[in-house]
Amino acid sequence: MKGIREKVDVCVVGAGHAGCEAALACARMGLETVIFTVSVDSIALMPCNPNIGGSSKGHLVRELDALGGEMGKNIDKTFIQSKMLNVSKGPAVHSLRAQADKADYSREMRKVLENQAHLTIKQAEVVALLTESLTQNDKLYEKRITGVKTYTGAVYEASAVILCTGTYLKARCLCGEAITHTGPNGLQAANYLTDSLKELGIELCRFKTGTPARMDGRSIDYSKMEEQFGDERIVPFSFSTDPEKVQIDQVSCWLTYTNENTHEIIRANLDRSPIYAGVIEGTGPRYCPSIEDKVVRFAEKERHQVFIEPEGLHTNEMYVSGMSSSLPEDVQLAMYRTVPGLEHCKIVKNAYAIEYDCIRPDQLYPTLELKRILGLFSAGQFNGSSGYEEAAAQGLIAGINASLFIKGREQIVLDRSQAYIGVLIDDLVTKENLEPYRMMTSRAEYRLLLRQDNADLRLRKIGYEVGLISKEQYDFVCEKEKIIEAEILRLQNKKVGANKEIQEFLERKGSNGLKTAASLAELISRPELSYEAIAEIDTDRPKLSEAIIEQININLKYDGYIKRQKKQVEQFKKLERKKIASDIDYNAINNLRLEARQKLQKVKPISVGQASRISGVSPADISVLLVYLERENL
Repeated sequence: MKGIREKVDVCVVGAGHAGCEAALACARMGLETVIFTVSVDSIALMPCNPNIGGSSKGHLVRELDALGGEMGKNIDKTFIQSKMLNVSKGPAVHSLRAQADKADYSREMRKVLENQAHLTIKQAEVVALLTESLTQNDKLYEKRITGVKTYTGAVYEASAVILCTGTYLKARCLCGEAITHTGPNGLQAANYLTDSLKELGIELCRFKTGTPARMDGRSIDYSKMEEQFGDERIVPFSFSTDPEKVQIDQVSCWLTYTNENTHEIIRANLDRSPIYAGVIEGTGPRYCPSIEDKVVRFAEKERHQVFIEPEGLHTNEMYVSGMSSSLPEDVQLAMYRTVPGLEHCKIVKNAYAIEYDCIRPDQLYPTLELKRILGLFSAGQFNGSSGYEEAAAQGLIAGINASLFIKGREQIVLDRSQAYIGVLIDDLVTKENLEPYRMMTSRAEYRLLLRQDNADLRLRKIGYEVGLISKEQYDFVCEKEKIIEAEILRLQNKKVGANKEIQEFLERKGSNGLKTAASLAELISRPELSYEAIAEIDTDRPKLSEAIIEQININLKYDGYIKRQKKQVEQFKKLERKKIASDIDYNAINNLRLEARQKLQKVKPISVGQASRISGVSPADISVLLVYLERENL
């Protein structure tokens, strides 16, 4: 029987958050793209928490939006509560988080994909990658990708393939002694592609993640919990969203706590937990532990926070954030019912752990292309990360680079001084990640420069150059930058004297008086004052948007710190600019320690900067490498 054979530019395997961004990027860059999913009903599925953003993750979504991604726009259409986190701290760690209506989020994203030109959705399981051998090339690739094959035997020829398999590869879900060989939410697992990857010499590992139970909201007593409200003034995720259109009536979340009774039940049943009984093979995320892990690792803590979050407007299901578990169903019910407000709870969906195959990300270039296979890219949880936002960010970069590869253009690599996305990918491909990687603000060395509020100023240009941002959007951000610079210059040059009127004004604002004349910029830099606060003594100011005023305040208040961080970036860039050829023979470098040679050979860093961040490569090794590159004129 003759099978179907089609020719496209790009095949995207998986339609989760990474796959959606990758496919949209390729299609919007004019390439014929097909996205494969085991179920069209699982497009942009949120199988775990019902929210987008959060500490550092909000930064990723903002950056993704600035580059031309879809996640920010989609959550702006489907959120039910929004909150800016860490507002009591400095602007570097402010981060947006929104509760989503899960069903609406998935439905809206599917709608975007279905109506995108050059993009086809195909419900089919990809079982094999098709390749051909390469003999000569500049990056030492062994093979070239030529397409994919589905379970039904259909072949799709393609110039590039992007793997976004999430948690589906050889997945199994564990709830105590009960094990089901399915993907998340009971969906079909992808059981065949793993063998094809291994045949191609791709190293895989086994990771695990978990999710808490979903409760029937009618069985919860909210009077025993603390109500959690959204922000009065909602800030949208997308720079393209009109702030006035997101000012909606919001749904509340609720806060409660575990107690000693909860912990006692968990401790008494640890032998029935798959992870402690040795049933689970995979490594779980350290920074998103199960309730069993919390009780064991933080034995001194008397209680742990539990947030009850709605799954959507059209369901009674509530997500029990902070209590993911793989304990048996009977233990789960007993455990949850010790929590105030959950005494009579009814479980709609049991908590479970999920194990899956993923790639060792040190096999990737920072472009997210496989080092050994030309035209094969990968993104998302398949790369050993965790979280919707981390996945989407990688998907966008993989989609952009696959498209640039096909077009014969230079691929993009965001460095650690440009974006949180740069930090995320650099950490994945450079460091030894023995557990699912989660983004955190502490991972970014230059976080005062990489704020969520200035992502458009940092990254719109790159989005425009690759073709995902329109000329109108780019011109808008260029104009915004000009207005900010002009207004800061005006404030620096406009002086006020130490006269009676000014002194009385400062006294009313709780600020020290002046001894000599001062600029308005100097006044704004005081902690107790702001651009808005000095309006009455600055009567001829132009009318500016909230976003521009925010930039002015931050730039003036943190001017010294920003300048210092920019100097640090200059030093960082020097090593990043020193490129290393992929075919360099590290064994030929005398005085390089054996461990350093092995690590450098394995990672194949693209720059001296990246080489310096490899575990096992010392500063002395970097000095030896620099001398060698200088001597050989490389």
